[in-house]
Amino acid sequence: MMLNRVPGASSRLGQAKLGQRSRCVQPVYATAAVPSINDIRKESLQRLPLDKAHTFNAKFVPFKDVQHHKLSGESYSLDEVVYRSSDGSLLDVYHDMNALAQYGPDYWKAVFDARVGTTAWPYGSGVWSKKEWVLPGLSDDDIVSMFEGNSNLFWAERFGRESLGMTDLWVKQCGNSHTGSFKDLGMTVLVSQVNRIRKQRPGSISAVGCASTGDTSAALSAYCAAAGIPSIVFLPADKISLAQLVQPIANGALVLSIDTDFDGCMRLIKQVTAETPIYLANSMNSLRLEGQKTAAIEILQQFDWQVPDWVIIPGGNLGNIYAFYKGFKMCKDLGLVDKLPRLVVAQASNASPLYKAYQDAKGELKNLTNSYQPVKAKMTFASAIQIGDPVSIDRAILALQDANGIVEEATEEELMDAAARADRTGMFNCPHTGVALAALTKLRARNVIGPNDRTVVVSTAHGLKFTQSKIAYHSQTIPNMSCQFANPPVAVKEDLGAVMDVLKKKFNI
Repeated sequence: MMLNRVPGASSRLGQAKLGQRSRCVQPVYATAAVPSINDIRKESLQRLPLDKAHTFNAKFVPFKDVQHHKLSGESYSLDEVVYRSSDGSLLDVYHDMNALAQYGPDYWKAVFDARVGTTAWPYGSGVWSKKEWVLPGLSDDDIVSMFEGNSNLFWAERFGRESLGMTDLWVKQCGNSHTGSFKDLGMTVLVSQVNRIRKQRPGSISAVGCASTGDTSAALSAYCAAAGIPSIVFLPADKISLAQLVQPIANGALVLSIDTDFDGCMRLIKQVTAETPIYLANSMNSLRLEGQKTAAIEILQQFDWQVPDWVIIPGGNLGNIYAFYKGFKMCKDLGLVDKLPRLVVAQASNASPLYKAYQDAKGELKNLTNSYQPVKAKMTFASAIQIGDPVSIDRAILALQDANGIVEEATEEELMDAAARADRTGMFNCPHTGVALAALTKLRARNVIGPNDRTVVVSTAHGLKFTQSKIAYHSQTIPNMSCQFANPPVAVKEDLGAVMDVLKKKFNI
């Protein structure tokens, strides 16, 4: 038997000090001495697991157990089709932390660092490179992955310096993914688990369905298509971009365009999945959060396991704020880092029930639950977070309370201006990232966030999915919006003199 490192262990992109720790820690996995196989999935089956991997396990428990820091005894196998606890509350994926703690923090750092950016199945994925912390009992052969994750952490040097007077501003580009949003991180986990269940119990799940404001449906349809699993999406009619609509159509999903908002679609899909063998893929299903939490672990890796001061996350259904919190907390609990970053939830003013609760509670996080009330969401350019009754409100409140968090909001003009202003420094932001950037601008103006604070803005989707809103902004056709950073094209006749006149005026030449 040979002990081998993952190929390319020292080829991390965009990170300094790489490989120093990995070279002095024992190899990350063992392989049997077998002839080379030209199939990375088959090769993974020849790989021997970590020595104590058989002790790792995860299960569903009531989220209330997590809130109360005490297990009630109620639990469910991840192989069961279950979304709620016996009293109707949310579930959470609970890991045996004592089992994971059998390996020390330096070992986990070496394991994760060595796997990044390789072609070893499934560790080339940013999600599955942390497999032991995600779904430890899942066979590599059941995993449905497009090597998602590993998204770049972009130093927003010019925007930070010129617009905010900041030296250490970073943007985590989660939209640089297969379907253009962070939803891929969670969907690879959910569809992989569904793939396992369908193999174990043929006929138990006929399709996977979701309600969506666009990005969830794109991720679900793509991963189901890769696995050969039928998918169904419920979309609110005329409330998502054409780019978002065409993705599930192209991937072969059954697309239902329903005359309601996201909350109405959510009510319908919950009723449908309760009565049919259609598996629910929305974020009330905590499997997705297991994948999304790996983006937080990835941020720590990219900072060489140093904790940023702030992480700002756009918030709609609020599962992502809890997912990031969970990733950071696992690293802290297992000794990889010694603290949590402060978390900021950024909401669009037209769909901001958590912000309103935060204001009513006068910023007292302990009073958030009592002050929270759902709202009727209004139209917003940040359509993916146009949600007035978020499923993960309790999860988000726990994350904010434990991470000493803040909630901020952005008006339509503020979010569009913030996205456009940042675009002028080389970015290409979606409106949701605009919400987070606008929230950062406000917090910086009040000096809540300092000029030298290491701050990460989470960009949840790619700007190319929202070109309609950018066209409207730069053509200055949005009612009651000045669009101060608009940059419309200049119409010029086919004449050198006319062209020179424009150039002279623009560049003073």
